[in-house]
Amino acid sequence: MLKLRLARDSDKTCCLELLETLGGYAFPGAAKIFEQLLTEQRGALLVAEHKETVIGMVSVSFNLAMRYEGEYCQVEELIVDPSARGLKAGGALVQAAVDLARKRGCKEAGLYLLPSTEHNQPFYEKYGFEKVGSEMRQVLSKGS
Repeated sequence: MLKLRLARDSDKTCCLELLETLGGYAFPGAAKIFEQLLTEQRGALLVAEHKETVIGMVSVSFNLAMRYEGEYCQVEELIVDPSARGLKAGGALVQAAVDLARKRGCKEAGLYLLPSTEHNQPFYEKYGFEKVGSEMRQVLSKGS
C-alpha cells in the first residue's frame, strides 16, 4: 500500500539519492535545501512510501505574487524510483502537492516542463494542469 507524508529528517539520504536519479549526479547544495523544505516556510517536500521504503518524492515552493493576493505553489521536482514505477506514486504525489497547496491557501499551482520533460504534459493534464504559455530564463550562477 502507498503512503504519502511530509518528509522528515530521516528521509534525507533517500531523497538525495532520488534527486541524483533526476540529474545523474549529486547536487552539492541539495542537503541544505532539504533542511529548509522541512520547515515548510518557503516550500515543502512530500514522500511516497511503499512497504516502509521511500520510493518517490515531490518538492514544492511557495511564492508570493501580488496578482494572486498571496501565495502560489510551484511543483519543483517530482521523482519516482524507476523500480517502483507502475505503483501510481507519481500521480499520488502530484495530487498530494496540489492538496497541500490548496490547504495552505495558494491561489494556483504550476510547474515547468523543460524540453526534455515535455513528453510528461499528458500526465500532468490528468491532474488538472493546463499549458499556459512559454517560459524565459536567465542563468545567474553556474554550479553551487
